[in-house]
Amino acid sequence: MTAIVGLVEDGRVWMGADSVGSDGWHVMARDDAKLFRRGDYLIGFTSSFRMGQLLRYRADLPEPWAWEEDLLAFMSTRFVDAVRECLKEYGYAKVDNNVQSGGEFLVGFRGQLYHIEGDYQVGIRTDGFDAVGSGDQVALGSLHTSAVTKGGAEARVRMALEAAAALNAHVRGPFRIEVLK
Repeated sequence: MTAIVGLVEDGRVWMGADSVGSDGWHVMARDDAKLFRRGDYLIGFTSSFRMGQLLRYRADLPEPWAWEEDLLAFMSTRFVDAVRECLKEYGYAKVDNNVQSGGEFLVGFRGQLYHIEGDYQVGIRTDGFDAVGSGDQVALGSLHTSAVTKGGAEARVRMALEAAAALNAHVRGPFRIEVLK
């Protein structure tokens, strides 16, 4: 139960996250952030705090080799392979009918915003923003309509989080907002 919001503007990736953990019935404000920096990566997660802890503290996240110019190919292969290996090794990955799955998260890296799905596919929206979690649809609507405002990226991310919190029972502040330059 989350709202993670990402936005690309002028080669920078802005990301914001709420601070609540929920099991569907109970809500708890958490101090361990759903949004963090890891080397050159900015990561915001939903699905499970355990998955986020593994990404933050255990995953051996690679850097592209000098000859790897296609960053989508890099993210879809070596990056996702490292995530899959970590989630499998530490008992988070699920296997059903021989298909491995993990969780959902956004990654800011080298001026681009990537959406990692539960089946490990990597997506990039053409409109330069994305959101994950239970508040994602409200946040996406806010990001879409705020494109005509003059408030800038940080204000748009904050408005999207506030909209998700106002209209989703499982999204709450305080909000954390980071920028990856």
